Amino acid sequence: MPEPGTRNLTLEKVSSIRDIDATEWARLAGDQNPFLHYQFLLALEESRCTAPETGWAPSHLVFRQNGCIAGLIPAYLKNHSMGEYVFDWAWADAWQRHGLDYYPKLLMAIPFTPCQGPRLLFQESLRAELHGEQLASLLDDNMAQLGAHSWHLLFPDQRDQALLSHEQELHRLGCQFHWFNRDYQSFEDFLATLTSRKRKSIRKERRQVLEQGIHFRVYPGSELTDDQLRQFFTFYSATYLKRGQRPYLNPDFFRMVRERLPEKLHIIMAYQQEEPIAAALFLSGGDTLYGRYWGCLEEFAHLHFETCYYQGIELAIQLGLTRFDAGAQGEHKLVRGFEPVLTHSWHSIDQPGFRPAIEAFITDEAEQVAAYYDQATKLLPYRQSDTG
Repeated sequence: MPEPGTRNLTLEKVSSIRDIDATEWARLAGDQNPFLHYQFLLALEESRCTAPETGWAPSHLVFRQNGCIAGLIPAYLKNHSMGEYVFDWAWADAWQRHGLDYYPKLLMAIPFTPCQGPRLLFQESLRAELHGEQLASLLDDNMAQLGAHSWHLLFPDQRDQALLSHEQELHRLGCQFHWFNRDYQSFEDFLATLTSRKRKSIRKERRQVLEQGIHFRVYPGSELTDDQLRQFFTFYSATYLKRGQRPYLNPDFFRMVRERLPEKLHIIMAYQQEEPIAAALFLSGGDTLYGRYWGCLEEFAHLHFETCYYQGIELAIQLGLTRFDAGAQGEHKLVRGFEPVLTHSWHSIDQPGFRPAIEAFITDEAEQVAAYYDQATKLLPYRQSDTG
């Protein structure tokens, strides 16, 4: 007899989010996380940012029980590892050196977005029935049907982590830095919780930005003009072009997000006198502000920290949000009040011969990440009585 969690349960792939009813998607995804919003993922597809020609072929997973949708996972069939922020280049290289195909692979994630959140959009009855081994087996079978050689589920939240855990898991750890709003009413309230030396350092950085004749304006999505959006894209593109890369996203995507999700979109523009010199884009949802993209054409002292972090903190306080997730990377965030947060990903591969080496790598990596997290926690710039 089938196990309770798999009885009358089927899993299929669709090649576009348009193949899923928007109401059904919203029922399972909710409206708190902007990256899971139907219109956000649809904008990625309609702008051709996620498409077979970019190596991001939409392959969203649909779980059905008795013919009705019971679960969804945003997913993509990929022929490269760019834009993921959980790095498996060494794995792909090992496969290639042994004459094996690492790609295509099935990626369950939000494209170009290293932000934790729900990934298993399951109704509660399905979540209660399934356990980790069953879910992994279903995903393994689907991987084989798609012709993929591995699957990877990136940045799940705590609820999904509990469902993904099982004895044979390949579970990786990472570390980011997030800022937490402890009921601050102003940026000065936040500064008051820091040690004197760090407080003075941040004030000095902010003062030096002002001394360069730089000021800032915050534009909610509903107020963004076409000219401002074009200017932002120029700055955003420069960040990639400086590294010899093409930007992952295009003007059509940003225009669609402005039109379809204006309440979640915020752009902070930096001006020297009245000339725009830099910009950063943020999305908000639930209790969190997400800092996503930034760029400038010329370098100014401390401009990056001010635009992306200090202005972001002020925006989070203004919006009454309790967390500010400024994305990947990060020791420079630590001294500016951002706290270490562990991130997670789950993986499965179709080559058992490589499994012992990958398990050893993941175990060693996890020990290093845990030690780094512990050390970072000890270096927080807060006065001892002001950390939770």
